[in-house]
Amino acid sequence: MEEGILDNLQRPLRDLRLSVTDRCNFRCRYCMPEEIFGPNYDFLSSDKILSFAEMERLTRIFVSLGVQKIRITGGEPLLRKDLPNLIYRLNSIKGVEDIAITTNGSLLKKFATELFNAGLRRVTVSLDSLDDERFNQLNGNRSNVKRVLEGIEAASNAGLKVKVNMVVQKGKNDQDIIPMAKYFKENNHTLRFIEYMDVGNSNGWRMEDVVTKQEILTRIGEIMPLEQIEPNYVGEVATRFRYLEGDQEIGIISSVTDSFCSSCSRARVSAEGKLYTCLFASKGYDLRELLRSEESDDVISKKITDIWMNRSDRYSDERANGSIIRSKVEMSHIGG
Repeated sequence: MEEGILDNLQRPLRDLRLSVTDRCNFRCRYCMPEEIFGPNYDFLSSDKILSFAEMERLTRIFVSLGVQKIRITGGEPLLRKDLPNLIYRLNSIKGVEDIAITTNGSLLKKFATELFNAGLRRVTVSLDSLDDERFNQLNGNRSNVKRVLEGIEAASNAGLKVKVNMVVQKGKNDQDIIPMAKYFKENNHTLRFIEYMDVGNSNGWRMEDVVTKQEILTRIGEIMPLEQIEPNYVGEVATRFRYLEGDQEIGIISSVTDSFCSSCSRARVSAEGKLYTCLFASKGYDLRELLRSEESDDVISKKITDIWMNRSDRYSDERANGSIIRSKVEMSHIGG
């Protein structure tokens, strides 16, 4: 693997988030609200989505430019047929150090063992409440808590390391912060709280709906004291904390109140093959056309290099300095 490339702010390209589908079986309010992503919504047709061969080729090129970690996203990635096959192919690429999946967990029980056998070792499950009524309100009445918890248990039993993500919204599920913290502390899974973000254009985001990192820490700390611990690696998005009683930890992803733009090393490729250099990007760069042309890997590599070296995205920093109004890619397209 080469040394890697740097963007305008001297940030390396180290992580690739690869979306395998724009479809999801949930309708979470902050991502795919039902009134927009309804039965008549025009999802991508199969011919517009990258094939596994195209994803494998693209990943090899990204790895040659410095990428070490791959995260499979969606939509809901487990809706993509034969996904373990893709995991196996990507895991076979020299230079790939880590592959993970972000999922809503509803299909995880079915696929956990197959995913582990294909080479997957980590999974992140989105779960915003342990209360069935609130969980159903949040996900558009598409699943229940039991189904997701069974998926988490199946993944853990299969040998996968599990982390759980909770997006916290004031007045919607912030009463679940303590119950979630207690449950996953007792069950030995790392829980990460995520500040509600203005991703995409569909979720009606308002700053007053954000429960801040400090608020979350205060609420938990009053009951279960915490201490901050060192990040696992440079550029880790979650600030890590450990309970003083026991060795279990939590994380807080605080893009709104405590930006981590300065260390962001993530590129995102949507299911139709567009490269986005920021979660809050307004535009993507078409790689599918290049992949389906007669152009060589070197030409595609140069295109990616040019895009990354001209990258100067720092949306969360800019948001903190004043209001920003612009069109952004939907999270359902690039998986958060």
